Amino acid sequence: MKLVILDRDGVINVDSDKFIKNPAEWKPIVGSLEAIAKLNHMGYRVVVASNQSGIGRGLFDMGALNAINEKIYRALAHVGGRIDALFFCPHAADSNCECRKPRSGMFVDIGQRFNVNLTDVPAVGDSLRDLQAASMVGAKPILVLTGKGKNTQAGGELPENTLVFPDLAHAVRDIIAES
Repeated sequence: MKLVILDRDGVINVDSDKFIKNPAEWKPIVGSLEAIAKLNHMGYRVVVASNQSGIGRGLFDMGALNAINEKIYRALAHVGGRIDALFFCPHAADSNCECRKPRSGMFVDIGQRFNVNLTDVPAVGDSLRDLQAASMVGAKPILVLTGKGKNTQAGGELPENTLVFPDLAHAVRDIIAES
């Protein structure tokens, strides 16, 4: 099975330090939806793994998150794409859960649910914690320079063998070329 794991905020859509709290605040990054559709058309399953601590902080609730997700699904369908599964951690940053990136709990769950070894599975993120979680399970960390990506790159300390691309569209071109 061909699988790609994507972070949401800063990779698929424009990020906000104030959190994406409702569908009106969700805006796709130019080319990201088409990149996901391209993955789908090339036989990839696309899974999102996203920290959503705004729930744990009380900034929005599950109804709002579901409405945002529905907007994403509709926008992707409009360009012929889909997300095969969406995993998220609702816990606040100070919680001691296993699912919040940089811990690998969401990635482990993805591997179990799809019955796949995550070694060398492309995992695209814009923050160090995305890359660390991917690296912990042997996935291939890919940094995009959208969202927090430029700051992440400037901070150094990227996991070994991290690939860097300007955005998801460029990362997807490479992923497809490598398959």
